[in-house]
Amino acid sequence: MNPKDLLPHREPFLLVDELVEIIPGERATGRWKLTGDEWFFPGHFPGRPTLPGVLMVESLAQVGAAAVLSDPRYVGKLPLFGGIERARFRRQVSPGDTLDLELTVTQLSARAGKGTGRATVDGALACEAQLLFVIVDAEAS
Repeated sequence: MNPKDLLPHREPFLLVDELVEIIPGERATGRWKLTGDEWFFPGHFPGRPTLPGVLMVESLAQVGAAAVLSDPRYVGKLPLFGGIERARFRRQVSPGDTLDLELTVTQLSARAGKGTGRATVDGALACEAQLLFVIVDAEAS
Protein backbone atom coordinates (compact mmCIF):
# COMPACT_ATOMS: atom_id res chain seq x y z
CA MET A 1 0.00 0.00 0.00
CA ASN A 2 1.14 3.50 -0.73
CA PRO A 3 1.76 5.30 2.60
CA LYS A 4 0.30 8.53 1.17
CA ASP A 5 -3.09 6.81 1.05
CA LEU A 6 -3.11 6.60 4.86
CA LEU A 7 -0.48 8.87 6.41
CA PRO A 8 -0.56 12.68 6.47
CA HIS A 9 3.25 12.89 6.03
CA ARG A 10 4.73 14.14 2.77
CA GLU A 11 8.21 14.57 1.32
CA PRO A 12 10.74 15.29 2.55
CA PHE A 13 9.41 13.85 5.82
CA LEU A 14 7.58 10.76 4.57
CA LEU A 15 10.04 8.09 5.70
CA VAL A 16 8.20 4.98 4.51
CA ASP A 17 8.08 3.89 0.86
CA GLU A 18 5.67 1.00 1.21
CA LEU A 19 3.22 -0.35 3.77
CA VAL A 20 3.49 -4.13 3.52
CA GLU A 21 0.96 -5.37 6.08
CA ILE A 22 -1.54 -3.66 8.35
CA ILE A 23 -3.71 -5.16 11.07
CA PRO A 24 -5.81 -2.12 12.07
CA GLY A 25 -5.19 -0.97 15.63
CA GLU A 26 -2.69 -3.79 16.24
CA ARG A 27 0.32 -3.95 13.95
CA ALA A 28 1.91 -2.68 10.75
CA THR A 29 4.99 -3.40 8.68
CA GLY A 30 6.64 -1.29 6.01
CA ARG A 31 9.81 -0.59 4.08
CA TRP A 32 12.05 2.38 3.49
CA LYS A 33 14.51 1.97 0.63
CA LEU A 34 17.43 4.34 1.10
CA THR A 35 18.79 5.43 -2.27
CA GLY A 36 21.53 7.80 -1.13
CA ASP A 37 19.70 10.78 -2.63
CA GLU A 38 17.92 11.59 0.66
CA TRP A 39 18.37 15.14 1.96
CA PHE A 40 20.28 14.18 5.13
CA PHE A 41 23.06 11.96 3.72
CA PRO A 42 25.37 14.74 2.41
CA GLY A 43 25.75 16.18 5.91
CA HIS A 44 25.45 12.99 8.00
CA PHE A 45 28.31 12.18 7.44
CA PRO A 46 30.50 13.33 4.53
CA GLY A 47 32.55 10.33 3.45
CA ARG A 48 30.44 7.90 5.49
CA PRO A 49 26.73 8.55 4.90
CA THR A 50 24.68 7.18 7.78
CA LEU A 51 20.93 7.24 8.46
CA PRO A 52 20.37 9.34 11.61
CA GLY A 53 18.95 7.27 14.47
CA VAL A 54 16.18 9.80 15.13
CA LEU A 55 14.92 9.30 11.57
CA MET A 56 14.90 5.52 12.08
CA VAL A 57 12.68 6.05 15.12
CA GLU A 58 10.47 8.44 13.13
CA SER A 59 10.07 5.84 10.36
CA LEU A 60 8.93 3.32 12.99
CA ALA A 61 6.46 5.90 14.31
CA GLN A 62 5.07 6.44 10.81
CA VAL A 63 4.48 2.70 10.39
CA GLY A 64 2.80 2.70 13.81
CA ALA A 65 0.63 5.63 12.74
CA ALA A 66 -0.55 3.49 9.82
CA ALA A 67 -1.68 0.79 12.25
CA VAL A 68 -3.64 3.37 14.27
CA LEU A 69 -5.07 5.39 11.38
CA SER A 70 -6.29 2.26 9.56
CA ASP A 71 -8.60 1.57 12.52
CA PRO A 72 -12.04 3.16 11.82
CA ARG A 73 -12.16 4.47 15.42
CA TYR A 74 -9.36 6.92 14.57
CA VAL A 75 -10.65 8.50 11.36
CA GLY A 76 -9.94 12.25 11.54
CA LYS A 77 -7.30 11.74 14.24
CA LEU A 78 -3.54 12.12 14.32
CA PRO A 79 -1.12 10.17 16.55
CA LEU A 80 1.72 12.39 17.82
CA PHE A 81 4.87 11.42 19.73
CA GLY A 82 4.40 11.37 23.47
CA GLY A 83 7.75 9.76 24.24
CA ILE A 84 10.48 7.35 23.24
CA GLU A 85 11.73 4.71 25.65
CA ARG A 86 14.50 2.13 25.47
CA ALA A 87 15.72 3.19 22.03
CA ARG A 88 18.76 1.19 20.97
CA PHE A 89 20.71 1.40 17.74
CA ARG A 90 22.50 -1.79 16.74
CA ARG A 91 23.95 -1.22 13.27
CA GLN A 92 24.70 1.53 10.79
CA VAL A 93 22.19 2.02 7.98
CA SER A 94 23.68 3.31 4.72
CA PRO A 95 22.63 4.29 1.20
CA GLY A 96 21.43 1.24 -0.71
CA ASP A 97 20.01 -0.44 2.42
CA THR A 98 16.35 -1.32 2.75
CA LEU A 99 15.00 -0.74 6.24
CA ASP A 100 12.27 -3.21 7.15
CA LEU A 101 9.99 -1.63 9.74
CA GLU A 102 7.60 -3.27 12.18
CA LEU A 103 5.54 -1.74 14.95
CA THR A 104 3.20 -3.62 17.27
CA VAL A 105 0.66 -1.55 19.20
CA THR A 106 0.75 -2.76 22.82
CA GLN A 107 -1.78 -0.32 24.32
CA LEU A 108 -4.42 1.79 22.62
CA SER A 109 -7.18 4.00 23.97
CA ALA A 110 -9.19 6.93 22.65
CA ARG A 111 -6.48 9.39 23.73
CA ALA A 112 -3.12 7.59 23.72
CA GLY A 113 -1.17 4.43 23.10
CA LYS A 114 2.13 2.57 23.16
CA GLY A 115 3.97 0.47 20.64
CA THR A 116 7.11 -1.59 20.26
CA GLY A 117 9.10 -1.09 17.07
CA ARG A 118 11.94 -2.87 15.30
CA ALA A 119 13.88 -1.84 12.22
CA THR A 120 16.06 -4.38 10.43
CA VAL A 121 18.33 -4.55 7.38
CA ASP A 122 18.61 -7.98 5.75
CA GLY A 123 17.30 -9.50 8.99
CA ALA A 124 19.90 -7.77 11.19
CA LEU A 125 18.50 -5.54 13.94
CA ALA A 126 19.28 -1.87 13.31
CA CYS A 127 17.01 -0.19 15.86
CA GLU A 128 14.44 -1.03 18.49
CA ALA A 129 12.35 1.29 20.64
CA GLN A 130 9.18 1.66 22.61
CA LEU A 131 7.07 4.57 21.39
CA LEU A 132 4.39 6.45 23.30
CA PHE A 133 1.86 8.55 21.43
CA VAL A 134 -1.08 10.81 22.07
CA ILE A 135 -4.07 10.97 19.73
CA VAL A 136 -5.38 14.39 18.72
CA ASP A 137 -7.78 15.75 16.13
CA ALA A 138 -6.13 15.91 12.71
CA GLU A 139 -7.36 19.47 12.13
CA ALA A 140 -6.29 22.16 14.59
CA SER A 141 -9.19 23.95 16.24
